[in-house]
Amino acid sequence: MNKVEKKLKELNIILPTAKLGVGAYKSWTVFSNNIVCTSGQLPWNGDELVYTGTLGKDVDIKTGYDCARLCAIHAIAQLKDATGGDLTKVKQIIRVEGNIQTTSDFYNHSDVLDGASELLNEVFGDIGIHTRTAQGMSSSPLNSPTLIYVFAEIHK
Repeated sequence: MNKVEKKLKELNIILPTAKLGVGAYKSWTVFSNNIVCTSGQLPWNGDELVYTGTLGKDVDIKTGYDCARLCAIHAIAQLKDATGGDLTKVKQIIRVEGNIQTTSDFYNHSDVLDGASELLNEVFGDIGIHTRTAQGMSSSPLNSPTLIYVFAEIHK
């Protein structure tokens, strides 16, 4: 068991099978020979969204944080798929992009996206530290509170 898998186990995280996209697109792709970009990851549990709704209306910051964390778990599963099952091939988490479904007067996007960032930092250590952007949106696919994209450099 490698150190990433040990950390996941220590955190009681069992990665789901990498989920296929819900439309006519790939779940992840590799460009420039060694950069993986995931499609937007949603807070799935099996085939159902664990969370739906809007931050600032019917979803609180703590639930939004948990939602972003679950999206990051799915992003890690996509990275595992992209690396042929070997997460030690992840060289650096480069960027996290978070789209957060919010009301127009919600301003705590960073607090919500910390759910994804803190998990990636904890699981991958120094190579998990990344740049990011957090944006609000008025609606989202399947009414998901968060939609997380991850860019990572991998060893070929």
